[in-house]
Amino acid sequence: MLSQLVLGADLAYGTMLYYLVLFLVLVWLIKVFAWKPINKMLNDRTNQIVSDIDAANKKHQEADALAKQRQDALAKSHDEASSIINNAKQSGQKQQEQIVSDAQNDAQTIKANAQKSIEQERQEVLANTKNDVADLSIEIASKIIQKELNANDQKALIDSYIEGLGKQNESR
Repeated sequence: MLSQLVLGADLAYGTMLYYLVLFLVLVWLIKVFAWKPINKMLNDRTNQIVSDIDAANKKHQEADALAKQRQDALAKSHDEASSIINNAKQSGQKQQEQIVSDAQNDAQTIKANAQKSIEQERQEVLANTKNDVADLSIEIASKIIQKELNANDQKALIDSYIEGLGKQNESR
């Protein structure tokens, strides 16, 4: 029994040593065939994730820069639109003032021409009236010379004179 026990203990140490050698060989095989490819795959995956994060950060920065450019362009277009509107208002105001000024000048010219025309017609009417009065005076004088007038004749002569003036004014 004791010999079986000693033999059993030797057997247990031998088995244990056998399993230990197998374990070390297995660890070495895993290290050679599995550990390096798994490590390489993990490193590649890590590098890919880092690269993706860097690319995302770069895209984010580009998007921010593009958004800022668009915001600047929008602000610039608002400024340009305001400038165009202000220029159009000023131009419209100037045109309005010019039109009013031209209209006033035209009105003054028309008024001056009308006054000249009225004065000219007045002078013509006065000249015509003077001529008519002179003609009528000569006619009256010749009629007076032809006959001496009494009060009734004088009244008839004045009435015919007034009638003659009315006819001459109607003919014009």
